[in-house]
Amino acid sequence: MKKIIIIGAGKIGETAAFLLQNSGDYQVTMADYNPAMLEAHLSPGVTGLQLDVNDEAALNAALQQQDMVLSACPYFLNVKIATAAAATNTHYFDLTEDVATTNAIRDIAAKAGVSFMPQSGLAPGFISIAAHDIAREFEQLDSVRLRVGALPQFPTNSLMYNLTWSTDGLINEYCNPCDAIDEGQRKEVMPMEGLEKFALDGVEYEAFNTSGGLGALAEILDGRVSSLNYKTVRYPGHCQLMKILLNELKLNKKRQVLKEIMEDSIPFTPQDVVLVFVSVAGKIDGRYVQRSYSRKIYNQEVNGRDFTAIQLTTAGAACAVIDLHANGKLPAKGFIRQEDVYFQDLINNRFAIYYNRN
Repeated sequence: MKKIIIIGAGKIGETAAFLLQNSGDYQVTMADYNPAMLEAHLSPGVTGLQLDVNDEAALNAALQQQDMVLSACPYFLNVKIATAAAATNTHYFDLTEDVATTNAIRDIAAKAGVSFMPQSGLAPGFISIAAHDIAREFEQLDSVRLRVGALPQFPTNSLMYNLTWSTDGLINEYCNPCDAIDEGQRKEVMPMEGLEKFALDGVEYEAFNTSGGLGALAEILDGRVSSLNYKTVRYPGHCQLMKILLNELKLNKKRQVLKEIMEDSIPFTPQDVVLVFVSVAGKIDGRYVQRSYSRKIYNQEVNGRDFTAIQLTTAGAACAVIDLHANGKLPAKGFIRQEDVYFQDLINNRFAIYYNRN
């Protein structure tokens, strides 16, 4: 039985702990600085541990007896946890969308004796694995488009949005530069730009540039594809209103203020839907073709408990790669890109079944 510690008792950490514990193959500890969070989100059979990530000695001691660690913390704490994982020879996973954090963890992995796999959630994570798998089929690539949205099923406010996951991560995606390839050139593009509209299953959406969702795809496909981009999906009108807040009111420079406003004013909803869409165009056997992958995943009940779609897709993808690693299907040392995972291994894993339940 593998021993794993999950640091961060929020919605995703709670879900990952529940899924792994209920599999019967993992001994799970969940750690958080806030004892009230631990008490509220601790599943039966999961060991709780109050832990301050900023206390290096305590963090190292917590990881010392573990086989794996999953950070479900805000991205700005992950380098400290990865450093402790290297010091204690603990295999490391996280859910970060932050590019700078991932690059720092890559440097840590280069000198460590265990494996490091950041960006193990939905986007980046599942979406880049799916896109890379489709891209492998092409002898010549033209465009690769990744679209992901975590949306309320029943939006009622002017933003047409409800909070479904980390507010820190959301603001980070909306404010940081975005990797892309345009006309064969790898570049950074501005967040909240590149607005497009489309419809899926009769519902209208918009999509725009956000940071971090590509994972390592821009690096992998550099020189091989004419156009590559990742965009977040929202209901029409959201982008323009957020640009007023971020750019005209300059809240992109006051992120803590923006976080407080959003968490005070935008309600959380348990009734959500995650939209995943990948489209790849290019040549196969000399013919110009397009191949796509599309899913809508809704909130579901699992073993008597209700979970949101974003909880199950994010935690499920992370648990799936952890499970693949535990079963020897991923490298035991060094930096592991999400795109190193074979999509069929992932989608057939017991923790990824939620992607096939609408």
